[in-house]
Amino acid sequence: MSEKDKLEQARNRVIDSMAQNMNLYGITPSVGRLYGLLYFSEEPMTLDCMKDQLGMSKTSMSTSVRQLQELKMVEKVWKKGTRKDWYQSLDDWYETFSDLFSVKWRMAISANMNAIQKSLAEIDEMIENEQVSSELKAVAEEDKKKLEYALQYYDWLNRLVDSIESNKIFELIPKEKDK
Repeated sequence: MSEKDKLEQARNRVIDSMAQNMNLYGITPSVGRLYGLLYFSEEPMTLDCMKDQLGMSKTSMSTSVRQLQELKMVEKVWKKGTRKDWYQSLDDWYETFSDLFSVKWRMAISANMNAIQKSLAEIDEMIENEQVSSELKAVAEEDKKKLEYALQYYDWLNRLVDSIESNKIFELIPKEKDK
């Protein structure tokens, strides 16, 4: 095996691993592979070049590039003397993680807190209703405690996301280990 083949094999191993793990962020393996291709590319690439490298349709490639642009993982760049669109990866993984994590978690936190608050209001009505049996009120009181605990957790999670968005997390956990 030539040294060039070894380098290609090493890159492909990492690209495959990245593609499989990007599902944690809601990104399909094919989009992850595209990001890996652009990450290791020495030069910006056109849709046609990416299509040829990955064997995907141009439509699928265009959709994937657009998704990576929305996630701030890829940017369009200008290249002198050509009218085609060229793309390159954005390689600040800390920023990418912060953006992805923040957006996804804020949506989940908001949805869960809204559901909890609505349920708490209904449970409070039930507890105050004199026609509800004492046994059912006792169960409702226990549920209320659980939901109040869940709200504390989501408040903490909001503050965690705040620390990521403000980069304060890096004061607690520096980007690089002390050497």
